Amino acid sequence: MAEDLTIITNTDKETQYRSLIPQIAALINGEDDHIANMANITAALKEQFGWLWVGFYLVKGDELVLGPFQGPVACTRIKKGKGVCGASWQQMETLIVPDVEAFPGHIACSSASRSEIVLPVFKQGQVTAVLDVDSQYLSHFDVIDAKYLKEIVSLLNV
Repeated sequence: MAEDLTIITNTDKETQYRSLIPQIAALINGEDDHIANMANITAALKEQFGWLWVGFYLVKGDELVLGPFQGPVACTRIKKGKGVCGASWQQMETLIVPDVEAFPGHIACSSASRSEIVLPVFKQGQVTAVLDVDSQYLSHFDVIDAKYLKEIVSLLNV
């Protein structure tokens, strides 16, 4: 297991993802503890991209419960269908929100958050977690982020 990352900057984000994904795969390879793997994924993403907040919420009953994250303190529990995370879980799809203030029912865990992307994590066709990423900038996320973050969450077997 590698315990340090090669962070590249001054290039487009697609190149950054392509450099980071094999490093994340190597980092979590052979580790069967899902919390440890999620923790390292959030740390790697935060280190590479410097987003405001990046973390996982775990499905526990009828709620999402805060899991490993990097960034300011966060909401601890989110009901299914509530906010961007709960909506992503309920709809079982990636949601890209260019302006969180325009999202009906947005849960403001941090007033600094301006845009967000949330991806469901699947195991055997069921959502077991969501990856939530917040930016302090409007319209920060796009289909490139969705494509590569989906590849990253697919590395998890939760």
